[in-house]
Amino acid sequence: MTRLLRWLTAMLVLATALVSLSGSVQAAERYKPFVLAQRGPGDFKAKIQEVRAALEDNGFQVVGDYEPYAGAHIIIFTSDTLKQVAAKTEYGGFAAPMRVSVTQVGDEIQVAYVNPVYMAYAYRLKSDLSDVAQTLEKALGRMQTFGSKRGLTKHKLHKYHYTFGMEYFDDVYELAKYRSHAAAVKAVEAHLRNNDVGVHELYRIDIPGKEETVIGVSMKAPSEDKKYMDDKFQMGIVNFKELKQTAYLPYEVMVTGNRVVALHMRFRMAVYFPDLRMMGSHSFMRLMPSPKAIRLALTAAVGGEVED
Repeated sequence: MTRLLRWLTAMLVLATALVSLSGSVQAAERYKPFVLAQRGPGDFKAKIQEVRAALEDNGFQVVGDYEPYAGAHIIIFTSDTLKQVAAKTEYGGFAAPMRVSVTQVGDEIQVAYVNPVYMAYAYRLKSDLSDVAQTLEKALGRMQTFGSKRGLTKHKLHKYHYTFGMEYFDDVYELAKYRSHAAAVKAVEAHLRNNDVGVHELYRIDIPGKEETVIGVSMKAPSEDKKYMDDKFQMGIVNFKELKQTAYLPYEVMVTGNRVVALHMRFRMAVYFPDLRMMGSHSFMRLMPSPKAIRLALTAAVGGEVED
């Protein structure tokens, strides 16, 4: 074989490999943040009870409920599998609570839940939670995934941030610090029962095998000038499309060791609303004061030191 022929053969092999690699990249599966389980006419209160019963009948543990505004009900649930997987990752406790929403939209009711596989990749878990996804599909149904036009790949979700300079999953709010985990949990729950900033406890999940406790919170502004931390106000800006992403709520704080932290709003909201524009009537620009407002409200609500 001449040198030229050997070179041409090598180039052909390389080109074939590159084409194959390109095809693999192009074929990378994309995921969306929410699953639409059901939609259609029905009785709102009856549907809530139906969803709750279906979750419990399929082995999930319902830990709380939240109604941030009329026509929106969120059921928060977990399972032994979710808690065990959460325990294996730093800040993995944020994935222990799952959320399903029942939303009244005109004459129809929409039932939707957070996509477990999407959450697993975004929160960097050691499992893709596909078994949880299958059980949820059996319990509640699965019509389609939604919340992003194209969806995001596993690789993109693992390192997700909205844009240059924005926070990643592990760029958390540092809210408070106490002498021990037990002292932190006790103090946080006491402050959440009695504060004037409009943040209150909805549920609590203790992560097995580590000092980690997740506490879901409601956020209702005590006055108009505090509206940017308010759940209803924020959802009025971002939850405007035909299929409702109500299961974004509620927010969580987490006691990990002796620290109290929360996911940064510029990560948490962006990863569940990845198609939101930076500018416009339904955009992050309308919520520019919210990241700071949420940090200040959560810090005060868990007994942290609030800046002037």
